[in-house]
Amino acid sequence: MRLIFMGTPDFSVPVLDALVEAGHDVAAVYCQPPRPAGRGKKERPTPVHARAEALGLEVRHPVSLKGAEAQQEFAALNADAAVVVAYGLILPQAILDAPTHGCLNIHASLLPRWRGAAPIHRAIMAGDDMTGICIMQMEAGLDTGPVLLRHATPIGSGETTGQLHDRLSQIGAAAIVEALDKLPDLCPVPQPDAGVTYASKIDKAEAAIDWTRPASDIVRQINGLSPFPGAWTMLDGARVKLLAAAEAPGTGDAGVALDDALMIACGEGALRVLSAQRAGKSVQDAAIFLHGQTVPAGTVFGG
Repeated sequence: MRLIFMGTPDFSVPVLDALVEAGHDVAAVYCQPPRPAGRGKKERPTPVHARAEALGLEVRHPVSLKGAEAQQEFAALNADAAVVVAYGLILPQAILDAPTHGCLNIHASLLPRWRGAAPIHRAIMAGDDMTGICIMQMEAGLDTGPVLLRHATPIGSGETTGQLHDRLSQIGAAAIVEALDKLPDLCPVPQPDAGVTYASKIDKAEAAIDWTRPASDIVRQINGLSPFPGAWTMLDGARVKLLAAAEAPGTGDAGVALDDALMIACGEGALRVLSAQRAGKSVQDAAIFLHGQTVPAGTVFGG
């Protein structure tokens, strides 16, 4: 099948690889433009851009698809379908209509739950037991199109957004290949009105830990915001990110260490920190973290 691929971050790369490995003709790859990055602020291509070039594919990164010229260039590719996954631009109706079979989106939730920008983060932060991948026929609304194919998967106990992100990327890659193979026989199923939720973009203000909250809430916050932006607290006057945690048996004053192995009391219950990161340092398992900084019982976090 002749395809246009539209994606930008790491999440999209396994999908592009799967389409190529399945023998599809990828006529062009659309992604976000290179952005300044690093200390030198040198322009850096996106993960999809870099991978597409390595595969010898044509790369396009228009700032917008609203103009007539960009839309004509897109239509001129004469694609059977466009595969869209975490692209980053709103697609005008002219783009949605250009491919013979329209634009197929890979969305990382079980629609209509968690429409929007951050479905993986929000599922973990909300304590969902299940999530999955939907292959959706795109339309003008935000993730409102009919679903062609869905694959559910349980969210593991203690699974972080980073871990679930990687799993769903692989599931999505396999699902889109399956959907394209079965496309003539798939029946689009309209999304129900009941159960709609929105996964709003993560605000960095959500990352500060309030130790007066229940341990279950804080664990979901820590795991759901890992690795980015990373839930944080103050420790000995410095900001520390906590990047994995689990509930633990214990009670005490909120924000106070209950032992010397990073068990911390919360408003209700307690949690154990499993990995952490000091400013300017790499992520470390709790045991390694404690080699560099002792945290005895009675240490106060936050404040």
